[in-house]
Formats: sequence, structure tokens, C-alpha cells
Amino acid sequence: MESEISVHVVKEWDSAVLVDLYRAGGWWMQDHDPAHLPALVRSSFAFVIAIDDATGRSVGMGRIISDGVADGYIQDLVVIPEFRGKGVGRKILRTLLAFCYERNITWIGLIAEPGTEEFYTSIGFSRMKDHIPMRFRGRL
Repeated sequence: MESEISVHVVKEWDSAVLVDLYRAGGWWMQDHDPAHLPALVRSSFAFVIAIDDATGRSVGMGRIISDGVADGYIQDLVVIPEFRGKGVGRKILRTLLAFCYERNITWIGLIAEPGTEEFYTSIGFSRMKDHIPMRFRGRL
């Protein structure tokens, strides 16, 4: 029997678990400080954790950043490798989208990693024609 997965909006979560999830996404660097994670979770418009109900294990996460009035941006959506392809990412994403829509945030964007476009388009996202994602790497 396949495990049931539940997705919960949280305001705090175990930092060691979050480090493991960020590592699963390839986003955790040695110089990152886990002490910043509680503020990251609290300060997100919505932060969700996917739980394998049979074991209580955290198997995925995602978050929305927003001012709560206009736009929302999906960040840090990750599912641990052994749970990928089982609908967990879709559940996380749908929970984040519902959270926004319930609060009248309907412009929701993200920057997809290479190879994930089909996942996002299957849910309703589309490329933003004539837009280029950019990141500041200069110095002040």
C-alpha cells in the first residue's frame, strides 16, 4: 500500500530537516547558516511541508513569497528523490496556489529549473513571452 502524503502550511519547522530538503534540491551550500531558516519560514507568505503520513517523515517543501496584496512567487519547491514522480510536488504546488487564491493573489510566478517545465505547464503555468529572469550579482 502506498503512503498517503499530507501537506501543511507551517510557521516553523525543524531546521535540520529543512537543510536536508534544501540539499535534496541542490540548493544548500556549506556557507549557508541554518540559524536563518526559522526566519525564512516565518517570513514566507506561505511555507508548506509534505509529510509521509505512515512515517511522519518530511518528504518535500515549498513556499510563496508575496506582500500579500499583489503578486506571489513560488520558491524552493523540492521533493526528496525517492518520493518524486508520485504526485507530491503537485500536492505542494496546489496547496501553495490555493493559499494564494484564497487571499486574492492570482498573479503567481516562478523560475523553473531546467527539465521541470513540463511539470509546471501541466498544472497551468506558461512561459512569460518576452521576459528574461535576472539575478543581481553586482556589488553595492
